[in-house]
Amino acid sequence: MSAPSSAERPVVTRIAPSPTGSLHIGNARSALFNWIYARHTGGKFLIRIEDTDRARHSEAAVQVIFDSLNWLGLTPDAEPVSQFARADIHRAVVGELVERGWAFRCYMTSEEADAAKAVARAEGHALRSPWRDRTPGPEQADQPFVIRFKTPMDGETVIDDRVRGVVAFPNKDLEDFVLLRTDGTPIYNLAVAVDDHDMGITHVIRGEEHLSNAGRQILIYQAMGWELPVYAHLPLLVGADGAKLSKRHGAMTVGEFIAAGYLPEAVRNYLARLGWGHGDAEIFSDAQAIEWFDLKDVVRSPARLDLVKLEHINNHYIRIADLPRLTGLVAQIHAARGLAQSEADDAVLARAISLVREAAKTLLDLAELTLFVLKKRPLALDEKTLKLLDETTRGLLGRLAAQLAAEAEWAAPPLGKALREFAESEGVGLGKIGPALRGVLSGGAPAPDLASALEALGREESLGRIADALSQVQ
Repeated sequence: MSAPSSAERPVVTRIAPSPTGSLHIGNARSALFNWIYARHTGGKFLIRIEDTDRARHSEAAVQVIFDSLNWLGLTPDAEPVSQFARADIHRAVVGELVERGWAFRCYMTSEEADAAKAVARAEGHALRSPWRDRTPGPEQADQPFVIRFKTPMDGETVIDDRVRGVVAFPNKDLEDFVLLRTDGTPIYNLAVAVDDHDMGITHVIRGEEHLSNAGRQILIYQAMGWELPVYAHLPLLVGADGAKLSKRHGAMTVGEFIAAGYLPEAVRNYLARLGWGHGDAEIFSDAQAIEWFDLKDVVRSPARLDLVKLEHINNHYIRIADLPRLTGLVAQIHAARGLAQSEADDAVLARAISLVREAAKTLLDLAELTLFVLKKRPLALDEKTLKLLDETTRGLLGRLAAQLAAEAEWAAPPLGKALREFAESEGVGLGKIGPALRGVLSGGAPAPDLASALEALGREESLGRIADALSQVQ
C-alpha cells in the first residue's frame, strides 16, 4: 500500500517536542534542520508541543522548550500549536476512519490482547484483532473498548525517505494498532498524523528513532485520502567514542550548552554539521547554511558529538562577537556568582575581554580570565605571591612602578617593551619579577600576559595594586 507525496507545495516544516524535560540536543538538531530547510526554500517553520501525556506534562517544561528555541534563534512563523488542545479533532478523524471501514471497536481486555499478540508472533505476523470483522452485540454495550486501525493483511507500506532511501514496512508486521484508548484519549501516532496534515506540514524532518512510527502514520494518511508529506529521518547522534549519547559525553540539553558558556551562533554552526555538510567548510554563517542546505546532502551514518570541535567553533565566534554583547554575557556570569559590578567595572571588563578573548573557548573561560580586573583593592595576596615578595623583589617592583608611571601610552605593546627594558636595566630576567607582579596584579586569579593585564586594569588601578602589595609586606 503506497501513495505519492508531493514536494511541489510551499514547504512547511515543524519541530514537535514533548514537554517532559529540557530540550535534548537531538531535538535541537532536528529543529535547526527544519528551520534551515524552511528558510532555504522560502517556506515556513512551525512548532507543535506534543502535550497529550498529561501525567508527565509540565508548563515549566513547555517554557524551557520555548526559551531553548529562542536562545538558538529558531523562531517559528506562526503561534505554536498544542496537541492536547486538538483532542476533539483527533477523535473526529477516528470517527471518519470508522465510517470508512478503516477502524473498529476492539473489546479485547489487555490480558486477551497480550495473549493474541503472542499467538500472532508465533504465526509470523503482528496482532490482528478478532473484532476487526466482528459486529459487537448487546453484551458489549457496557464493556470498555479501544478503537484500532484495520491494518491491511498483506502488502507493504512504502515511503521514499529523503535520507534513508526507500523504506518498506511489511503490513504483516504492523499490528491493528490502537487509535483511541478506552478513555477516548488519542494515541501518539494518530495525533501526529492528524496534526501534521492539518498544519499543512509538507516535510517531516525528524530523528531516525521516529522511523518506526512512519508506517502507522502513513497508513492513517492513506486511509483518509490525504497527500503524504516528504519524510527525512536524520541520522542518530552518538558520542565521540561512537557510543549512544549519555551524561558521560557532556552537555546533553540546550540548557546545559547555555550553562557551559557556548554562544548560540556557535551551537547552530556546530549542530548543522552533525549529519550534513558543505564540502570541507567547518565554520559558516547562518546565511551560508541556509543557502547551501539541502536534504539530499544529509548523510545516513551516525553523527558524532565532539565537544572539542564545538569549543574550536565557539572560540571563533567569541573572537568575532560584538564586544558590548560579549561584555554583557560575561557580566551576567559574574553577577550570577555574586560579584557586584558598576558601570565603571563594565568598561574595565570590556577592555579585559578585548585582550583575552583569543584564548577563550567558552564564556566561562572569559569569566575566569577577566575575574582579576573586577577584584577590589586592596587585594588579598595568595601565599605563593607573598613568598615571592622578598626584599629584592619588593625593591624591583617599587622601581618598576616608578618607571611605569612615567609611560606616556598605557597599552600592551609599549608596556611590554617597558617591562623588558626595565628587566634589562636591572640586570635580571623577567622571570625574577614576572611571577610576583602577576600575583600582585591578579590576586591569584588567572590573568593574561603581564602587559595585557596592565592594560586591562588601567594605569591607576595597576599602580595602586602594586603600591597596596608593597605596603602589606614591608
